[in-house]
Amino acid sequence: MDGTPSHLDAKLFYRKLDSLFGAMDAGRSQDDLVKSFLVESFRTLQEGLRLKAALLYKERSERFQLAKTVGTPGGAVGRNLDLAQPVLSLVFRHLVYIFPNPDSEDSPHHQGFLPRCASAAIVVGKKPNRSVLFFLLDSGWSLEELDFVLNTVRAALATRLVEERLRGSLKEAAEIQQSLLLDEPPQFKGYDIACNSIPTEEVGGDFFDFAPLESELLGLAIGDASGHGLPAALLVRDVVTGMRMGLEKNLKITSVFEKLNRVINKSRMTSRFVSVFYGELEASGNIIYVNAGHQPPLIFNKHAIVPLDIGGSVIGPLPETRFQRGFARMERGSLLVLCTDGILERRSPGGEFFGEERLKRLVLENREATAQQIIDRLFAAAFEHGGGRPWEDDATAVIVIRK
Repeated sequence: MDGTPSHLDAKLFYRKLDSLFGAMDAGRSQDDLVKSFLVESFRTLQEGLRLKAALLYKERSERFQLAKTVGTPGGAVGRNLDLAQPVLSLVFRHLVYIFPNPDSEDSPHHQGFLPRCASAAIVVGKKPNRSVLFFLLDSGWSLEELDFVLNTVRAALATRLVEERLRGSLKEAAEIQQSLLLDEPPQFKGYDIACNSIPTEEVGGDFFDFAPLESELLGLAIGDASGHGLPAALLVRDVVTGMRMGLEKNLKITSVFEKLNRVINKSRMTSRFVSVFYGELEASGNIIYVNAGHQPPLIFNKHAIVPLDIGGSVIGPLPETRFQRGFARMERGSLLVLCTDGILERRSPGGEFFGEERLKRLVLENREATAQQIIDRLFAAAFEHGGGRPWEDDATAVIVIRK
């Protein structure tokens, strides 16, 4: 078990969380951002978490004042909370606190400012601009799921508030990212390699990387950080730097990923995640790899298409995640395709994904072309599939052909 409630799809949940933030207007005040988050998070999570209502209290001098209510509380709610309220002390100490029994002495209902029902609260921000969000729970709620989701939501919102203050650093982040990421693939005897990456903003959340480990051993990686722009770029910086440092010490691939996951999890970017594929390609065609929640790369051998899908969960959200190594082989004439969701999830004007089947068909129709020709045709086809509109997500691909 990796710590995720068994009935939750972790990657889907984090994508929903990213979409929730992506729907908000950038540049708004912290108060407006938290109010908007309360409304959108209640709408997104109401059914799954069994929520009746959500309340936002904002810090105002020596008290917390009710600033926003969504849903149906089912009774009177307090307009003002004194800083000395025992409920607030618990929330401030734990950051996320669940009150399962409305009749217990420490519950909001017992202290007179919420209706009689189970509830939970999270706090974000720093003095004197803290916000406390209370969620009123309906029957059928799950303690395990609620605890997991609210801890993640709190970290995500706290990170977003920090991000709003960092947007002025975008130019510096772009310079840092460009200094880390490669423009061209290395030469590797017996192989033809091409790569391309198109960010939707000045900096992006996709990356590819190559590590010539020996004359007959090449490390290659591709990754996709959730979201895009500055927050994703900062996460990419940490992941690429961590991978390079770990691999230079000749550590096992799985150990590098497990240590990197712990480092990213402990950072202030915990609410975000990154999917990564890393493989070590021998000149003989053998590949040892780990796939951390990434879209499986595909090897096009003579008689089969082989997905490289062994590994583990995405990196970042959970403190302890275990990874497995996978093994594959490229025959002479084989072709390896690595890409990110920005290509496969490129939508047509009618809403249809470009999808893996189109990618497979394009590669099979161009088996005699060079790696650069295939990658150029792939990007052109995906762009055309989207009706010539700007890319909705960062798009990245790497093509490796064994001659």
